[in-house]
Amino acid sequence: MSSAVTPSKFRNEKDSIGPLEVPMDAYYGVQTLRAVRNFPISGLPMPWAFIQAHALLKKAAALVNHDLGLLDENRKNAICRAVDEIAAGGLRDQFPIDIYQTGSGTSTNMNLNEVIASRANEFLGGKRGDKAPVHPNDHVNMGQSSNDTIPTSLHVAVLTEMKHVLQPGLKKLHDALLQKSRELWPVIKTGRTHLQDATPIRLGQEFMGFAGQLQRSIKRLAVAEAELAEVALGGTAVGTGINAHPEFSRAVCALISQWAGIKVMETDNHFQAQSTLDSAAFASGILKTIAISLTKIANDIRWMSCGPRAGLGEIEIPAVQPGSSIMPGKVNPVIAESLLMVCQRIIGNDAVITAAASTGNFELIVAMPVVAAALIESVVLLGRASANFSDQCIAGLTATSRGPELVESGLMLATALAPVIGYETAAAIAKEAAKSGRTIRQVAVERTTLSADQLNDLLNPATMVEPSDRVLPAAG
Repeated sequence: MSSAVTPSKFRNEKDSIGPLEVPMDAYYGVQTLRAVRNFPISGLPMPWAFIQAHALLKKAAALVNHDLGLLDENRKNAICRAVDEIAAGGLRDQFPIDIYQTGSGTSTNMNLNEVIASRANEFLGGKRGDKAPVHPNDHVNMGQSSNDTIPTSLHVAVLTEMKHVLQPGLKKLHDALLQKSRELWPVIKTGRTHLQDATPIRLGQEFMGFAGQLQRSIKRLAVAEAELAEVALGGTAVGTGINAHPEFSRAVCALISQWAGIKVMETDNHFQAQSTLDSAAFASGILKTIAISLTKIANDIRWMSCGPRAGLGEIEIPAVQPGSSIMPGKVNPVIAESLLMVCQRIIGNDAVITAAASTGNFELIVAMPVVAAALIESVVLLGRASANFSDQCIAGLTATSRGPELVESGLMLATALAPVIGYETAAAIAKEAAKSGRTIRQVAVERTTLSADQLNDLLNPATMVEPSDRVLPAAG
């Protein structure tokens, strides 16, 4: 039997509360482990986009602190090297703290500080868990507080996902809808108000309306981005900036803006920036508005494609998967349904963010992690679902003959007669047509003195859909 001693699987670390046994292979330390034990709630860690944004802030802080003469070259280089690993997707399993943690996000901030310091110390010849020469508080967290860095990273993560996921998704869907509008422009169908037959409309005009919704959604998103550009960094504990160099925040924001390709700048009022989540709530409200807009589009697509024989059946959507486990040949609008569920999630997330953002007291609002998680999720889901809806539904959608076939039998064609024969007479013709099952044209021949040529002109659907000479939408 070997007399060798089995190495310990744990190392002893302590914080201001006391000692704990930390796994030997962990880069995180005692504060992270304490938080993991304190918050066994959902099993969901903070979004990776947030972790990467917060790590990016730590790298910028190290560079700026070095430039300001506060951090030496070796520590700066080691911290930056550790952050670069995280930015490349490494050490992902070292960030296990639950979303539902301390409301300031202090646990996650210290998690990053501990992991970065531990890895930096390895680079400098030490081992995991070492607090020297790089200390998690004194060096990685230099010039910072959870109270200003967590809301700053929230904004940075959301802005980054908006740039890389949501903006491209909305743009793709806008372009697809605009192209489909041009493609379907010749198709004239029955319009509907209150879900009842109305005067004719071009199918392309309906899609032009959808494209217009996306165009305005993109504009609204730009307003949200401008609101999120103002960040709390530099306020440290309560907004006064204690322990932070006066040039620290401006320089860090400049680096983050350059690296991430977004715009962030130090707020001109730190006391509002970290005692509220007003900007996040504002941005969430815009995301909710976009979700409401997409809900309308997805539902209209479902309605127009319903059938194909017992419903409207005016358009045919791509068959991407069988629609039933019991009814052969059934095809469901599953891509539209997927988008609808995403929109419902965004609306729900907005309710969470609204509730969380309304809980601020004095110098700090303690609901930052849940707002970060919900807002990042909303941005990513909305962007991916929009792109998917564009690719798998809108791009392959086609018109059927059903819409044009129903126009001639439409009762609201009587609207075109009203300026000539009067509203009351036109209404009587419509009622008679509905009762007898005949068309407006057939009844008008009997009840008016209008000639066949006059009726052809008045009841021509093409003249009804462009009374103001509106033309085909320009290419996007």
